[in-house]
Amino acid sequence: MRDWLATDDTVRVLDVRSPAEFEAVHIPGAYNVPLHLMREHRRELHAHLDQVVLVCRSGMRAAQAEQLLAEVGMPNVHVLDGGILAWQAAGVPVRRGRARWDIERQVRLVAGTLVLLSVLTSLVLPGVQWFAAAIGAGLVVAALTNTCAMGAVLTSLPFNRSANCDIDKVIGQLAAR
Repeated sequence: MRDWLATDDTVRVLDVRSPAEFEAVHIPGAYNVPLHLMREHRRELHAHLDQVVLVCRSGMRAAQAEQLLAEVGMPNVHVLDGGILAWQAAGVPVRRGRARWDIERQVRLVAGTLVLLSVLTSLVLPGVQWFAAAIGAGLVVAALTNTCAMGAVLTSLPFNRSANCDIDKVIGQLAAR
């Protein structure tokens, strides 16, 4: 993949993670187009792209982005297998910024804490264990639908924000190339 990206000027790397995740670490030359913005602007993006490699943390969001671009008829879309984690594990250069926890790690921390506190509180206040059950059900739904409401909420919190992704600027940069 690295050789292909280095030798083909028509390939664009779109990183569909949040701006905060992108700021923490990304592939040099990648454009940050968070998944929610890709949903809204996929037709505009398609107009300025020939070949795309989609990147996220592990490949799940990139696969969703691939489907979105396929819906608007974009044929040359590829997902970076294993995402930025695999890229880093291969020792390929990345750009680093302010270190942050990945959204998936934050979800595990928040969900685990809520479940633990619910179970412990239920020892004193019967019935609170149902809150833990609701968190568990939410995690099951997240896995089955490949979405995560808790992750979406965590992404919008102040400590996960960085410079916002200016989609008009990104589209302008893609159009100029």
